[in-house]
Amino acid sequence: MSTLIGTTRVNKRKDKKDSEKVNWLAEIRGLALMLLAVLAFHSLVAKPFYIPSTSMMPTLYVGDRLVVSKYPYGWSWASASFHLLPRGDWRVLPDTPEYGDIVIPVHPVRDEDYIKRVVALPGDRIAVRGGQIILNGKPVPQEVVPPVRIPVEPLLMCNFAPCLADFDQYRVRDANGDVFYEPPTYRETLPNGATYLIIDHYEQPLDEFEEITIPEGHVFVMGDNRDHSADSRATTGERGLDGAIPLENVGGRAEFITFSLDGSTTINPVSWFTSLRPDRAWTTLRPVKAETGQDETAQAE
Repeated sequence: MSTLIGTTRVNKRKDKKDSEKVNWLAEIRGLALMLLAVLAFHSLVAKPFYIPSTSMMPTLYVGDRLVVSKYPYGWSWASASFHLLPRGDWRVLPDTPEYGDIVIPVHPVRDEDYIKRVVALPGDRIAVRGGQIILNGKPVPQEVVPPVRIPVEPLLMCNFAPCLADFDQYRVRDANGDVFYEPPTYRETLPNGATYLIIDHYEQPLDEFEEITIPEGHVFVMGDNRDHSADSRATTGERGLDGAIPLENVGGRAEFITFSLDGSTTINPVSWFTSLRPDRAWTTLRPVKAETGQDETAQAE
């Protein structure tokens, strides 16, 4: 009798151990499904984006983290995260950006995401003269405004020494001892009323661009930091986008900033908070629309 009870106890312990064994195949399958769901969400709905360069100042700073929506212009090979799909000229549910939209074009040769502003639409004629956009034969208005204040943060901007050297002449110190750059700033307004600030502080080759007509299914993009942006004005040899970009190469539209770090973050948990730029969180990146008396083209609104 005691032998039978002992055997029963051993069997129960064995059954308990068997039930506690991890089903690794199920765990791996669950993890794979979760990763696929995240990849699908990032490719079809929205994904986070990090700003690594100064080309969109003063709208975007190095260290800004933002959300990019994937659906506004339809889906293409450029929508897929990590550029997993081969390049092609197809689009699903295609749509056209508006003037002033901030978009994510992929470089025509390298699988590298850029972030720029749409300044010309399909069918438009665009040229640049003395740094000013000439759209369909008319200068795009540029109003001189008080200079923006850009914090001096070498920890983030050290990779952009030429830009820093150019900005040194605009370095100022306020009454509190804080140091800023105050470069020449303009408010640019496109035909649909989209208005935003740009920086343009010296003459350089990209200030001149011969007129072209934007083909169907293409847009022309430029950075807001006009003297430090490799965009549609620049060739691929200059790390630019080489003219109008096909919309199938646009991977999404920038929507808003989630948070921003000034580059002083370390392993010290205190720095996770002190390095935050609180005034930039939740800033919308959709262009403000101003009243304008200009005639809008058929593509604008």
